[in-house]
Amino acid sequence: QRNWIGRSEGALVDFALAAEGETKTEAAMPAIPADEKISVFTTRIDTIFGATSVQLAPQHALVAGFTGGNAKLAGEVQAMLDEQKKARDAGDLGEIEKRGVFTGRYAINPFNQEKVPVWVANYILADYGTGAIMSVPAHDERDFEFAKKYGLEVRLVVLPRRNGEPAQEGEKEEPMLPFISEDSLLMNSDVYSGLGCREAQEKMAADAEAKGFGKRQVTYRLKDWGISRQRYWGTPIPMLYCEKDGIVAVPDEQLPVKLPDDVDITQQGGSPLARVLEFVNATCPKCGGPARRETDTMDTFVDSSWYFYRYTNPRLATAPVATDTVAYWFPIDQYIGGVEHAILHLIYSRFWTKVMRDLGLIKNDEPISRLFTQGMVIKNGAKMSKSKGNVVSPDDMVAHYGADATRMYSLFAAPPDRDLDWQEAGVAGVSRFLSRVWRLATKYAERARPFSDGQVDDAVASDASLVLLRTTHQTIRKITEDFGGRWHFNTSIAALMSLVNELTAAETKIAAGEISDFVLSQILTNLTLLLAPFAPFLASEIWEQLGNETELLRQPWPQFDAALAAESMLEIPVQVNGKLRAVITVPAGSDEDAIRTAVGTDEKIKTVIAGKTVVKLIYVPSKLVNIVVK
Repeated sequence: QRNWIGRSEGALVDFALAAEGETKTEAAMPAIPADEKISVFTTRIDTIFGATSVQLAPQHALVAGFTGGNAKLAGEVQAMLDEQKKARDAGDLGEIEKRGVFTGRYAINPFNQEKVPVWVANYILADYGTGAIMSVPAHDERDFEFAKKYGLEVRLVVLPRRNGEPAQEGEKEEPMLPFISEDSLLMNSDVYSGLGCREAQEKMAADAEAKGFGKRQVTYRLKDWGISRQRYWGTPIPMLYCEKDGIVAVPDEQLPVKLPDDVDITQQGGSPLARVLEFVNATCPKCGGPARRETDTMDTFVDSSWYFYRYTNPRLATAPVATDTVAYWFPIDQYIGGVEHAILHLIYSRFWTKVMRDLGLIKNDEPISRLFTQGMVIKNGAKMSKSKGNVVSPDDMVAHYGADATRMYSLFAAPPDRDLDWQEAGVAGVSRFLSRVWRLATKYAERARPFSDGQVDDAVASDASLVLLRTTHQTIRKITEDFGGRWHFNTSIAALMSLVNELTAAETKIAAGEISDFVLSQILTNLTLLLAPFAPFLASEIWEQLGNETELLRQPWPQFDAALAAESMLEIPVQVNGKLRAVITVPAGSDEDAIRTAVGTDEKIKTVIAGKTVVKLIYVPSKLVNIVVK
């Protein structure tokens, strides 16, 4: 949102336009009419001595004058306009290949009276700043790319730092260009050379104001918000036009203005409301004379900017919202929405919130505390949409694989904040996994019946039982943490799959009685509870198969035992001079002496350090060992 609003502090500088036909090398400077100038907005006025051209947006007002009588230039400019429109429609304006054309005209840098060529460039936007820039290739990435492409001069005017301090004039080093820094000294900048960049910005802006060719300015990329639409649907704008009194607001007692029912939607000739005379013709509330009603309606963005406040008391007839009720519910704890709403919709809702706050209607400063934007579903490299004809019907997937498999694949295929690349084979894979869970549950349902407190089997501490119980409690901990805020359900499902794999691998030990029925009951009960959010239908069936008479979805969330969930063994990487050479396995909780002993007895490590002198051993507890040798 900050980038979209695009607040920039800088300066507006006027480059006088050299008379037509005057070349860059001509010394004489004719009188230039006051209106013949190019105003550029820059956040880096300190680099103005490095400006080697001025570039205009194709829509800039001066461009039309330059192209008059120049068919070749006019054609180039039109091509850029078409290119910009195509890129804007595709949503990749920032990725446009930079292209330009020299107009044959020059502008005069007001700081040094140097004439610089005026270009039209496709990457300059008419709606940002003034639609014109001074191009400083040595200190701007886009300008540098443009200058290299068209052979424009690249002039260094900012010194790089040396050893953390600004370099001095006599000891400068040529930096890799473009060199972008706001914390260095100026060079090649006349009387400003030697000043720090920020100090120079203040002084140069002040000098520009004093000499009348510039001023300090704050500019925004987002300048206004056009809320009116020439269409029938939407909220009527409650304004009247009177020949005597001008624009007049519809009185409160006449609100709301309601849309007429007898409207002819032709999709031609402007707003359909303008053709409903009974709606258009009104009486001025000030003078009592004839008035014309506004026929534009408000965009639906206006509604979505505040309607959620109305939810808190939708039947309130005396005010838009109930202030105390809103204070109880707001700000919203969590907003989940598509990434396409992260900019405009939420900017507008924040704007509306601040207006309502200033009016005293609400007390909160922001509408939402936390934002989570989910990804989109991609198929064959494109976003699923009806217009592209690449939509996969969930109904078809449910009919073929079941609701649980379809739902679980959607959660498993990608984190919720990333795009999901839809693959039918993935749904089939999840379906097979759920079939394995069903087979295990029904196979051991009799043994895994619910145990009462008096039936608890104390003899559960076999190694095989402890391994399975540890994995179960680690899985509970993992999924509980994922649900607590990360929402990476794909890793939760992966943990469930690992638990099922381990249970499947232990079937021989289950059959041999090495894993007690009580432990089996604990594992399958917790597995079913953990599965329920992802595959509720199957989990409910398994819950009944295990002999439970209560409803699964009314059960409390399982709790993990911290001691059981703790790792019994740790794998610690061992590096020699920063290179991974081995991984040792030690009991969890081993102290540093035990770690050193394990490292010293590892055959791989002994081979690597043979004949070398160990300078030191660095141990990062439970994470890493690094041996420094020479």
